[in-house]
Amino acid sequence: MFEAEAAPRTARMLLLSACDGQQAGIERGDDPTRALLRLQLPTRPDPRSYRDWTWVSCPIALPPTIPARAVLHLPTLRIRRGEVRADLAYTHAVPKTRRTGHTVALGVDWGLNTLLSAGAARLNDEGRLTALGSGAQFRAAGVLAKQHRLRRLSEHLHAKIDHYQRLISQDADNPLAARHAVLTGELTAVSERRSHLNQALAWSAARWAVDQAIAAGATVIYLEDLRSMEARGMGRSINTRLSQQVRGQIADRMRHLAAETGIAVVTVPARDTSRRCPQCLTVLRHRKAPDRPTAAGWKWAICPDRDGCGWQGDRDMGAWRRIAARGLTHQATTVTDRAGGQMVIRSVADKLEAKAVITPAGPQASRKDRSKTGPTRRRTTRPAPRRRRAPSPTGPSGPAGKRPEGHAPTGRTRLPRAAHRHQSVTTISTPSPRLRPEGSPSSRHRPRGAALGAGFHLRAHATRPRWEIPLPDTTSGIGSLS
Repeated sequence: MFEAEAAPRTARMLLLSACDGQQAGIERGDDPTRALLRLQLPTRPDPRSYRDWTWVSCPIALPPTIPARAVLHLPTLRIRRGEVRADLAYTHAVPKTRRTGHTVALGVDWGLNTLLSAGAARLNDEGRLTALGSGAQFRAAGVLAKQHRLRRLSEHLHAKIDHYQRLISQDADNPLAARHAVLTGELTAVSERRSHLNQALAWSAARWAVDQAIAAGATVIYLEDLRSMEARGMGRSINTRLSQQVRGQIADRMRHLAAETGIAVVTVPARDTSRRCPQCLTVLRHRKAPDRPTAAGWKWAICPDRDGCGWQGDRDMGAWRRIAARGLTHQATTVTDRAGGQMVIRSVADKLEAKAVITPAGPQASRKDRSKTGPTRRRTTRPAPRRRRAPSPTGPSGPAGKRPEGHAPTGRTRLPRAAHRHQSVTTISTPSPRLRPEGSPSSRHRPRGAALGAGFHLRAHATRPRWEIPLPDTTSGIGSLS
């Protein structure tokens, strides 16, 4: 059998996890960033006895992500670019997550363009719920756009491969077989790119959500149930975008990262989280934008109860408030799923849901309240005109002079070309019919100076040159001195 089989091809790595303590061991010293690996290696290609083996010490530099009190396990050694790398596993104690007894929670809402919207809420001693801050959003528009481009490219390659396969029809000598092989390799590369992109996006989004919980001091993350994001009944493009999202991977990574800090991740039902007001549970009116309250849309939510509540805000920002409030009020009904070991809240109780409202942190002034809060600002009786307040810059001395404020540039040193021409008194508009001489053409007279930008009005004569104006005779009334 060994002679019939080909030589085995394995990666250039050494798995030390299968070794016992007599062959390898790892321990830490006084420096928490260093570890010492000791293992027995043969001194000859064909070791025959214990004398052909020797102990080798390998110092390992530990990254700062490994805790100081973590228990190290035997690594896997591999060669990369001429260096020996160690894939090290470790174990450290973390706080145990609990199902109840939470006072600060992070609510996370799923979105389409905005992938995650999250914010923290606090349960006070008297049972009142308040929001801690205005929340944050995890936007991955660039990554999602690239993901959709790769999806469309993958679908296009699939269609071409299927078409070539029908043309070949089990004919190995067909000239299209080479193209079919090239397209198959290209499809494999695109699939790997999509997989790597999804993994990177999942880790990034999960790390962001856990960091938000750590910064807010939350002990639980209430996550919207993934089954509420089913891709159905929303149109072809929306259904495809929903089905291609990596929500399952993000939830798994979030549970993994949150368990390291003792934060529980609980899924809650998503019923009416975006439909009702987080402060009074009134059915919201969804509009396109805050400055377009009459345009139908879904992004901006407005509470119709203007007198009692009057809340308005982003639809996703109101959803995380509802999720956090629902989780804190229903935390006594949290159970552990037997299939996956995940914490879930299966149903919503109407009695507890009535208490799941966010109380505003401070008194909010109504839009109808026009009471004064300070002295009236003094206004001048002569308001400044609507133009540039700064004075016009000083222009260069020359024929251009200085222009007042306005949109035209003030740095022009030369006048238009037509202004340098000699303009006589005949540069006027079209004469009236009663002044037109007989036999003259009826075509309209076009003054060349005005057409070229000299600046004369159509109904005004040009001023005569100064040398054509006769000077007054001042010597006519003076007699002879003799």
